[in-house]
Formats: sequence, C-alpha cells, structure tokens
Amino acid sequence: MNMRTRVPEPTTSHELTVFVVDPDPSIHAALEPLIRRAGWRPALFESAEEFLAQPRLAHASCLVCDVCLPGLSGLELQSRLADRPEMPLIFLTGYFDIPATVRAMRAGAAEFLTKPCGDEVLTGAIGCALERSRTAIRQGTELRALRERHASLSRREREVMTLVVSGLLNKQVGWRLGISEITVKAHRGRVMRKMAVGSLAELVGAAARLEAAAPPHSSLDRRSDRPAHAARAWRATEVLLRA
Repeated sequence: MNMRTRVPEPTTSHELTVFVVDPDPSIHAALEPLIRRAGWRPALFESAEEFLAQPRLAHASCLVCDVCLPGLSGLELQSRLADRPEMPLIFLTGYFDIPATVRAMRAGAAEFLTKPCGDEVLTGAIGCALERSRTAIRQGTELRALRERHASLSRREREVMTLVVSGLLNKQVGWRLGISEITVKAHRGRVMRKMAVGSLAELVGAAARLEAAAPPHSSLDRRSDRPAHAARAWRATEVLLRA
C-alpha cells in the first residue's frame, strides 16, 4: 500500500472524508483535487481489500466506488458495508448494466453515476451522501444512549414500562403485576426519570424507537424486556395522556 492510501486522523470533529476505490490512476488524479477543492478529505484506494483494511472512522464519510475492481467487485464491497449506514456508497463506473444498477440501488446505494461524470453532479452526490452520513451517525449515537437508559431500568421498571406504553392505566398495570396503583406510580416515575423523558408521549416514542431498532426474533421479545410493539404504542398515546 502506498502512503497516500493511508487515512490521516481528522484534526477537527467537522472534517469529512471521501473514500475513493478505483483501480484507474487517472480517476485518482482527477478526483483527489476535486474533493479537496470542495473542502473534503480524500482517501484513495485501488481495491476493495485495501479500503476494508482501514479502521472504521467515527466522523462523517462516504465512498465513491467503481463496480469493476480487482478482487472483490464494487457490488461485493457494497454487501460488506451493509451494516455501516454511516458510510453511504456512490457508484461511479464506466460499466453500465441495468441489472447491476437495480441491484446496487436496492441494496441502498446513494447514487449510481456513469463515467464521465460532471464535477457538479459528482460533488452534489457526495455532498448529499455526507449529509446522510452525518444523520446516520447522529441517530446511531442517540439510539445507543436510548438503549443504555433502557438497560439501566430494573426488571420491574421494564415490566411497568412495557404495560404503560401498551396503553394500560396505572390500576390495570397494578392488577396485571399484582402490585398497588401507588407502587405502579412510583415505578413509572423512576422509568420517566431514567429514560430522560418529560411526558408519556415521549416515553411511547422512545419505546417505538427501541422496537424499530431491535433485531428480529431478539431475546428481548421474552419476559417483558422489550418495549411494546411500536404501532400499538403509538395508538395508545391518547390513552396515556389521559392516565
């Protein structure tokens, strides 16, 4: 690997990195100054394997990639990045094939451009991809914090939260759990504080976000550890506000 394929550490939290994976040196020569003029940091690679060897970045970035690469293809690289929503992928290729284009877009590609591509078109696509990366990073940070708050709840507090966001009133929750309504209110107050929400509607929203982000067939499905289904929770909002 030559020196220019190394990704320098960002000097500020606002720096944005544009990765380019293309075996053609002329593409590197054209894109590197274009990316710098736009105020972004270029990181250039000749193969998917070189790119994948780099550490994952914490700041916003995107990938501009050809379909035809030595070793792993661009589409295979895309599949390797399926768990990295903070890394939007733009295909820039001289290989135009309708099935490949459809496959790439269905798999979540930010854009599929063909060479030669105008500078404004490419920088516009990169700018949109970087904004998408920022959003994904922010949402990921918020979701991790939300999961940590939910994990801090006791078993009983999780049970109370699950029943409350499902639309049950305090007296109904108490009947289901075999505890007094006063005890339910005490648990519910602690749930609100630990989940850092100011209203029952916000608690319902937090439960919906946790539900939407939970993996399918998760172990959270069992023993009241998982918040109630998001759709049901949202339908219960008016009931909760009257509780």
